[in-house]
Amino acid sequence: MKVFGSSGTRGVANEELTPEFALKVAKAAGTAWRADRVGVARDTRATGGMLADAAASGLASVGADVDRLGVVPTPGAQAYAEREEIPVVMITASHNPPEYNGVKLIGDDGVELTVEALERIEQKFLAEKFESVTWSRTGESRRVEGARRAYVDELLASVDRERIADADLTVALDPGHGAGSLTSPEFFRRLGCRVVTANSQADGHFPGRDPEPVPENLGDLGRLVAATDADVGIAHDGDADRAIFYDETGEYVEGDATLAALAAAELEPGDAVVSAVNVSQRLVDVADDCDAYLELTPIGSTNIITRIRELRRQDRHVPVAGEGNGGIFFPDYRLARDGAYTAAKFLELVADRPASEVVAPYDGYHNVRINIGYDDDAEREALLAAAERAAAESEADTTTLDGYRIDYGDAWVLARPSGTEPMVRIYAEAREADRAEELAAELEGQLLTAKADA
Repeated sequence: MKVFGSSGTRGVANEELTPEFALKVAKAAGTAWRADRVGVARDTRATGGMLADAAASGLASVGADVDRLGVVPTPGAQAYAEREEIPVVMITASHNPPEYNGVKLIGDDGVELTVEALERIEQKFLAEKFESVTWSRTGESRRVEGARRAYVDELLASVDRERIADADLTVALDPGHGAGSLTSPEFFRRLGCRVVTANSQADGHFPGRDPEPVPENLGDLGRLVAATDADVGIAHDGDADRAIFYDETGEYVEGDATLAALAAAELEPGDAVVSAVNVSQRLVDVADDCDAYLELTPIGSTNIITRIRELRRQDRHVPVAGEGNGGIFFPDYRLARDGAYTAAKFLELVADRPASEVVAPYDGYHNVRINIGYDDDAEREALLAAAERAAAESEADTTTLDGYRIDYGDAWVLARPSGTEPMVRIYAEAREADRAEELAAELEGQLLTAKADA
């Protein structure tokens, strides 16, 4: 059994992700950490309170006092961990649908755990080797007030507040009923922006839209930008560690274009930028133009963090990293994906020129993503075997770092299993929309045929 995927562990709440499961994860983490205090935070999901209670109980049972932070964005929980020098258990399923929940583990440096650290905790979980304490040594819980405000204060101190305020920007914000609903409106207002919102009420049922900030879920934001003459639209996922943008015309901005624009503003010759195997050619081109090194990892924040740490130990400077899904790191600020901070860095660019002009140099590519669900291990294996055959039979360059990527030079297609949901994802990119759609559809057809035969 694999407990931790590419970004923690997730499942349908009260079915796969039960209170018993969360309690065991917390007991395993608490046993491995041997910390006197541990924080517990959650996003707005309807099952968050239940699972946070279970995690707090598990931590107390192995002797840890528990700081209950309540609803906080994941980067806010990471800020608290770093400030207080204690680990944190974050209850969140990030961008997954409302019925999901999950557990993410944050170290006492405010950074998600490395692959190796997660494996140690996973071993304790599977072997149920928990160091439970006697009744007189069980931990106590205390409610912590002000974690969200402290996080916003730190954000304000870390960006060019004057530059943004002087631009007199109007920001259309869609936090998607998630944890960012309780921090991002205040943050952007304190930056000096006029803020108009959609789906900004914290609600774990996500009535306005699903948590994932993809175009099909963000129609409200595009219309809000157009209706209010906003300079930019900003959307978060459920735990606000990602930011996706609309330009001033109400057009969706590809996340890969945003990452490329932000990387171009940060990179100097000799720097390194870290991204995942589904990297866009946009970022490849930026790294080449900046005379910087592009380092690739398997998909998922944990893998990217692990590689950044390795590069730092080699005295390599990594000013920016991330993926085209809106999850971007600025390691000089904090080794964490932070949707609000990413948005502020984008606003620093928009302060000088319209959002459409900021990303214009990185237009000209078209992206397609297709999800193929599976019901059991047999279907999963059939899907991956079909992807492997497609890669083996292709005369193009292939990469098997994470799944199977086929690179044709002018375009590429990738199939890989999701680390958080029972599906295989297909990604494709090309300069022509028809080419990207053709590559994705061709691979999809091969995978669906294999699934039907499973």
